[in-house]
Amino acid sequence: MIPKTHPRYESLLLRDKIKNAFKEGYLADSGMIAHGRGETFDYLIGEKTTETAKKACEAAVANLFLAKNPVLSVNGNTTALAIDEIINLAKATDSKIEINLFYRTEERVNIITEMFKERGWDEILGTNDEKLEYINNLNSPRATASKDGSYTSDVMLVPLEDGDRAEVLVENGKKIIAIDLNPVSRTAKMSTITIVDNIVRAVPLMTKIAKEFKEKGLDKNTEFLENISNNFSNEENLKDSLAAIKLK
Repeated sequence: MIPKTHPRYESLLLRDKIKNAFKEGYLADSGMIAHGRGETFDYLIGEKTTETAKKACEAAVANLFLAKNPVLSVNGNTTALAIDEIINLAKATDSKIEINLFYRTEERVNIITEMFKERGWDEILGTNDEKLEYINNLNSPRATASKDGSYTSDVMLVPLEDGDRAEVLVENGKKIIAIDLNPVSRTAKMSTITIVDNIVRAVPLMTKIAKEFKEKGLDKNTEFLENISNNFSNEENLKDSLAAIKLK
């Protein structure tokens, strides 16, 4: 039991989720290393969502609404930390959800599939039962792609991603939205929009923005959405995100 008075309470809760995901068999051991690396950068930005990240979230939502086939790609870490939040975002933006794992095994895919189904999301893509396509020029297990999802998607959210896949997906003509706490990572640099924030804060914020757009009827206002998208510069976004890191 982690006492709420602990100065690292929220951070330790997330660590516990990652640890349990590994024990339950759907998170690879390297996923724990990746989480620890991200945790370090979260400390450096003060464990809060910056104004720069908020703008990136807004641009991300605008692009999801503009998309013809928006897809939210999930791996073990994303599932462990934000499965319910991802489902809420998918509902708010009319997006599909697809499983994509670097260390893909039948067991991990099946566990994640059942976790989503237990929460009422039956249309999960990228399962073992689906005939999968393969992304060109990607030489890793993450080349797998659902024909109805990432293979034909024009806009994808790829939280906690690896850089080679993000780069290749962009080369395949897709707009890639990454959630990455490291603003100098290959993923951050290669993506179309990079949200430099913790996934547990970024995804709920995106859902909130999406709902606000819908309430005002802006989710169908192409001019409004394109204006947000066209005025976003990921290069400037990453510069501002790097400037937000403070060594104390």
